[in-house]
Amino acid sequence: MRPHPPGNQAEVAGSRGEEAGKARVVAMSGLGRLFGRGKKEKGPTPEEAIQKLKETEKILIKKQEFLEQKIQHELQMAKKHGTKNKRAALQALRRKKRFEQQLAQTDGTLSTLEFQREAIENATTNAEVLRTMELAAQGMKKAYQDMDIDKVDELMADITEQQEVAQQISDAISRPVGFDVDEDELLEELERLEQEELAQELLEVGDKEEEPPIKLPSVPSAHLPEGPAPKADEDEEALKQLAEWVS
Repeated sequence: MRPHPPGNQAEVAGSRGEEAGKARVVAMSGLGRLFGRGKKEKGPTPEEAIQKLKETEKILIKKQEFLEQKIQHELQMAKKHGTKNKRAALQALRRKKRFEQQLAQTDGTLSTLEFQREAIENATTNAEVLRTMELAAQGMKKAYQDMDIDKVDELMADITEQQEVAQQISDAISRPVGFDVDEDELLEELERLEQEELAQELLEVGDKEEEPPIKLPSVPSAHLPEGPAPKADEDEEALKQLAEWVS
């Protein structure tokens, strides 16, 4: 073999190094795909996952109904053949057992999917509740950001002071003007009137004690008639009056 010139040797070495680099890149990308280091796809949203789970549940429910029908069919076939065709009856029972095993597996898968869907729904609800609580906290913070407790105390003190001033003004307006009466003087006058009324009552009681006792009429000693006069006396008196009127 003839030796390459120095310039050609450098070019050959460079091309070989470039090819080796490409090979390493290809090998690393293959290993990345093999061990899951490739670019990850964007996962579904919770709503999309819930919808997909619901669709899969519907498929499994239909499969359950189909397997139940097949089980009942094979059971009827086994009863139909019975002892007449033992081989056909056994085959029907084997198919029935196989369908029952598939039904049990379907039931377990459906339960897992339902549990997973409920977990995602609960997580979504909790996330929504947390977002709502966060918004409420931010709203409350914004509502109180311009408030200061010291300013609130000062405001309440001002309100109390203004109420006291308003009460004083109301008292001043309702107070009589130009007529000032001494309360002690009125009490003395009232006490004097009470003393005069008491003295008058005592005098009236004394006058009643000096009056002579009232004499009651004595009981007559003569016997009073027990009943009205006889009717004959009344007739005689009437005839006497008639005679005087005629004469």
